[in-house]
Amino acid sequence: MSTLEKLAESVLLPAFGGTTAPDWILRRLGEGLGGVTLFGRNIVDDEQVRALTAQLRAEREDVIIAIDEEGGDVTRLDVNTGSFVPGPLALGAAGDPALTTSVAEALGERLAATGVTLNLAPCADLTLVPDDPIIGVRAFGSSPSEVAEHVAAYVTGMQKFGVASCVKHFPGHGAAGEDSHKSLPVLRRTEQELRTIELVPFAAAIKAGTRAIMSGHLVVPPWGDKPATLNSKALVDILRGELGFTGAIVTDALDMAGVVGSFGNNAGIPAASVGALIAGADALCIGGQEFDAALMDAITAAVVEAVRSGALPESRLAEASERAFELRKPPVAAEIKPVDLTLGLRAARQAIRVHSEPRLTGPALVVDVESTPTIAAGPMPWGVGQYLVDRVPGSKSLRNATAEEILAAAKEFDQVVIVTREAHRHAHVRALLESLGDLDFIHVETGTPGTGAGSRPRIDTFSGSKVSMIAAAEFLAGQ
Repeated sequence: MSTLEKLAESVLLPAFGGTTAPDWILRRLGEGLGGVTLFGRNIVDDEQVRALTAQLRAEREDVIIAIDEEGGDVTRLDVNTGSFVPGPLALGAAGDPALTTSVAEALGERLAATGVTLNLAPCADLTLVPDDPIIGVRAFGSSPSEVAEHVAAYVTGMQKFGVASCVKHFPGHGAAGEDSHKSLPVLRRTEQELRTIELVPFAAAIKAGTRAIMSGHLVVPPWGDKPATLNSKALVDILRGELGFTGAIVTDALDMAGVVGSFGNNAGIPAASVGALIAGADALCIGGQEFDAALMDAITAAVVEAVRSGALPESRLAEASERAFELRKPPVAAEIKPVDLTLGLRAARQAIRVHSEPRLTGPALVVDVESTPTIAAGPMPWGVGQYLVDRVPGSKSLRNATAEEILAAAKEFDQVVIVTREAHRHAHVRALLESLGDLDFIHVETGTPGTGAGSRPRIDTFSGSKVSMIAAAEFLAGQ
């Protein structure tokens, strides 16, 4: 492998499949690959993650090991159980930045113990559009100043144990109202609106010392027609020049439609990789989905060719490699401990908002109505049923039941609990609730609350985490 090829690969963070690293990843790490990004498919438990990161470091000590661990609905460490901490929207609802710092610190200590160097979190986006398909509970709220406080608090806690925070998705995804995994969102803001709304939490993150910021695949018309990831106005002029960020700029996954759609066909990811580097990005996430050595070869070849043709100055590539290198610093030594729900439960309980009197007076029928999780979250255990049945003897749990099944089972109980995740965004959930007619039930909403609580007793948890489900069950049971 040539010197230029090694330089090109030093900025790449590919994903892969399986709970051990494939041979081609290990070989490339030995030759200078920047690092990897871990997802739920790579994880069994903390001990296994630590073994995996040790396997990676056996090839080369100074590698970036990134993970997309936001807590709450977007969890990788707890993909098999549900998160031990509530997500950002719940932390925002709890309204205590010091608590946010403690939660992030606990998460950072756990990541450090597993050998991770970079956490692709938190979101500095705002929850602004009710039907937003991708941010929602991943943001701390809708107020720029309040979100800024929580983002800064999270960065402080996360980085205490040496795990770098990567604040995302610059310049702010929430108001765009589209999912950049599937399309190219447009953030229709004026320059003034951007500075008083979207950019406020990012400025706070920079002031708090975040070591990385992730670019979003979205167009900001005042900055031109390219998505921020491919836009030097966004990354160099605004993020570095105006906001003064000196750390590493990490791209969102370059296999997402919001960026590869700019190029079309199978050349999309290599071309997007070159375009992001030219625009000012330093580390490239090149696989939300797993991919193989052949695509890696194509990306490397495209970057090398861009340097040789003069389209990408070698000095720019070297600068990117140097900044990415700062994300390889190993975290503070920490021991793996049994997962403790105490802190997460305290935060989840503090986040809960209640309407009317959602308490049980005896055994109840509880129905968990599932809806498809976002691409960012992916599938994980969810629902209040199992936790409520454990706390209220004689209760019965149903999952994904029809209206007829619910109405028939409800005849045996004085009270019914219906649990949803962003009911307002899913037609099948809205239709089910409407088809229950005059049935009295307590509504537990685990996502963004939507347009209002209505007249029924209701609990909003603002998170689908394990601890948020337990907190809801406790409240219903009067515990």
